[in-house]
Amino acid sequence: MSPITTHVLDTALGRPAAGVPIQLDILDLGAWQELARGATDADGRLRGMLPDDLTLAPGLYRITFDTGAYFDSLSIRGFYPYVSIVFEILHSDQHYHVPLLISPYGYSTYRGS
Repeated sequence: MSPITTHVLDTALGRPAAGVPIQLDILDLGAWQELARGATDADGRLRGMLPDDLTLAPGLYRITFDTGAYFDSLSIRGFYPYVSIVFEILHSDQHYHVPLLISPYGYSTYRGS
């Protein structure tokens, strides 16, 4: 399993958010560097974001969800065109699951398991 995973749920529609473009970055010497990109599948997951055997470096990471593109695909007007979540990895031997719950006018996140 990828050391960083995510899952996007559309709470307004009560279903997984399929087709959400996602980018994962790491902060390196004061600048964000892209590590991976992809889009959620029919279950709202981006599987295989990173290689399973990758050892993460401690540091700051950012996942950016293109929620505007997702809502546009549904012909829904939303308030947040992007959601960026910055989080810190201290222990490179742990798994980090960063779910996102979205609706056109709100979002929430937490560290999952």
